[in-house]
Amino acid sequence: MRLLLTSDTHLPKRAKALPPELLEQVARADVVVHAGDWVDTATLDLLEERSRRLLGVYGNNDGPDLRARLPEVAYAELGGLRWGVVHETGQKQGRERRCAQQYPDLDVLVFGHSHIPWDTTTEDGRLRLLNPGSPTDRRRQPYCTYMTAWAAEGRLSEVELHRLPLRRATSFSQGDPARR
Repeated sequence: MRLLLTSDTHLPKRAKALPPELLEQVARADVVVHAGDWVDTATLDLLEERSRRLLGVYGNNDGPDLRARLPEVAYAELGGLRWGVVHETGQKQGRERRCAQQYPDLDVLVFGHSHIPWDTTTEDGRLRLLNPGSPTDRRRQPYCTYMTAWAAEGRLSEVELHRLPLRRATSFSQGDPARR
C-alpha cells in the first residue's frame, strides 16, 4: 500500500494551490494522509475527489466547516499497521514518551502543526512518529516537504521525505486547473 503523507497546506493563505508534484503523488497513492491545517474546504474537496482513500483531521487553523467534516484524531488500519493522525502533539521535548502514553495501541502516528519534518521511534521501538512538514509553507525550514511510504504485512518501509523545489509566491497561482 503506497501512502502519501502531508500536512499544513494552509490554502489559500500560504499558497494559492497545492504544488503539482504533490498532486501527482495523490494520484499514485492508495491512501492520502493529511494531518490538519487545511484552512479552506476547497482543498479538502480536491483531495477527497482525487484520492482513492483520504484519512485526515482538522488542525488549529481550521474553522467550523472543516471541523464539521473531519475528526480531531483519525484512526485506521493500513497495511496491517494501526495508524493514528492528529494535528498537534505538543513541544518536541518528550514527544515520543507523551505520544506512547497517549496512543498506546498505535504503530504509526502522523502529526503536523510545526511544519518541521520528523521521523522518530519511541524508546521501546513500538511507535513511529512522522511529520511530513508542509508542502506550501516551509517556515524556518530550507524546503517545503511531504512524505511517501509503503505499508504491507504489518511493516512500514521506504519512508521518504520529499523536498519541493523553491518557488516564487505566485508560481502555483497562475493557471492551475487544480484550483479552478
